[in-house]
Amino acid sequence: MAIITLKGRQIKTVGALPKIGSLAPDFTLTKIDLSELTLKQCFGKKTVLSIFPSIDTNVCATAMRHFNETAEKIPNVNVLCVSADLPFAQKRFCGAENLSKVTPVSTFRHPDFGVRYGATIKDSELAGLLSRAIVVLDEKGKVIYTEQVTEIANEPNYEAVLNALS
Repeated sequence: MAIITLKGRQIKTVGALPKIGSLAPDFTLTKIDLSELTLKQCFGKKTVLSIFPSIDTNVCATAMRHFNETAEKIPNVNVLCVSADLPFAQKRFCGAENLSKVTPVSTFRHPDFGVRYGATIKDSELAGLLSRAIVVLDEKGKVIYTEQVTEIANEPNYEAVLNALS
């Protein structure tokens, strides 16, 4: 369990992020066209899992925009923006923001993702949503970087993510 905060108030997750050096837990997530995306489909490229509560918050939206810019600059990288938002909302947001380099994916059919990755919030008014976290995988699905953002209202450490990708 990780203890994070929301504007200074403690909240807990169901577990901890995967350990660096371990193989990433398998997952299936739903894309905006309602098709499924699996971990194995990400092999061959480094993958950033940008995990967050909802695209309907300023910090989450800012992170998606930032990672879209990152994906434009770095070849051979998947950037998955993972939330419990419905694919329809993700599609609407990405269309309105002209975000084409990130892949928004939803846990709405697969809530086990949050449990496997230790990111599901288990208490507070955000219970059931995902915490703000980053997991970077190498081309074979090995975890090479993680960050559990301790204050959910803060953005992740973008520079550390870039360093993990280089």
